[in-house]
Amino acid sequence: MPILGSFAAMSTARADWELNMPVGVTDISAEVYDLHMMVLGVCTLAAILTFGAMIYALVNFRKSKGAEAETWSHNTKAEIIWTVVPTLVLIAMAVPAAQTLVKIEDNRGSEMTVKITGYQWKWHYEYIGENVGFYSSLAAASNSARRLGNETDVNEVENYLLDVDNPLVIPVDTHVRYLITSNDVIHAWWVPDFAVKKDAIPGFVNEGWFKVNEPGTYRGQCAELCGKDHGFMPVVVEVVSKDDYAAWLDAQKSS
Repeated sequence: MPILGSFAAMSTARADWELNMPVGVTDISAEVYDLHMMVLGVCTLAAILTFGAMIYALVNFRKSKGAEAETWSHNTKAEIIWTVVPTLVLIAMAVPAAQTLVKIEDNRGSEMTVKITGYQWKWHYEYIGENVGFYSSLAAASNSARRLGNETDVNEVENYLLDVDNPLVIPVDTHVRYLITSNDVIHAWWVPDFAVKKDAIPGFVNEGWFKVNEPGTYRGQCAELCGKDHGFMPVVVEVVSKDDYAAWLDAQKSS
């Protein structure tokens, strides 16, 4: 049953869920993770202090114990403290966040450029200056298994809905600049392990960059609702050694 198969796939996916965001495989993703943990720590401490004070007051100064409310309405010292302390905390969070944002937008030093174009419902990758380009669509096995009436057990489909026929291939430890646009509606190219998510907008070119530190296969998805097959538009990036990339590029040029 397709519906039961969908629930089974969701159950399998839950087993792979994490309670925290991934550290990722780029320097930027590591910085984003550190920022996340810092802000989470600050928010947790603020919640403990705030709710702790509230609970303490509710328990120890309740009317049934004979407590009477204070009548004062102004305390300069307290107001200075609760103004200055949050301001300093916000500055302490804003400075490293701003530094990371500047790095995210700094494309200087790129070693190669890839143009990414979103279509309903696939991607097109073009290696600028290399005369290499191809479409990347949902893998045939997933595309077949997802259809109503298909009896395939989705749990037996490798990387169900997260695999493609032609992945983007890039070399490791290489500053990759990407240009992204769309041929039809708004899409978004998202790879969580890279801390990368950019909108693909018709008639407009966005840009960004990433430098992956570890070889491997990294998966993402279109992250902007783009039509009926939005959920079937995965992103797959294969990061290989520089020698393997050179060999792959030569093979693409000769094919």
